[in-house]
Amino acid sequence: MIITGDDKDVAKPRKVLELYPEESKLLVEGANIITRHTKPSAQNTKGGILKKEAKIHISNVMLWDAKKGVATKIKRSRETGKLVRISKKSGEVIK
Repeated sequence: MIITGDDKDVAKPRKVLELYPEESKLLVEGANIITRHTKPSAQNTKGGILKKEAKIHISNVMLWDAKKGVATKIKRSRETGKLVRISKKSGEVIK
């Protein structure tokens, strides 16, 4: 769920398309739409204006808790020697 910016919508969960951990950014479906003006080429013979998603910073999104139907923060705890993420709203383990 996007919590800040022009595409902010606290009631609408969205799908993450790609993750870029080295830049701390991610690509979210239908968010941060930009336009690119392209020249005609061998692959795209017409050229024209293309609309596509751009990266947004990871701090601008929250995880969606499907059980409660709201956005949630996470906490980490150690279970049987492994570090797991746990939803603060529902208390369930996030895979």
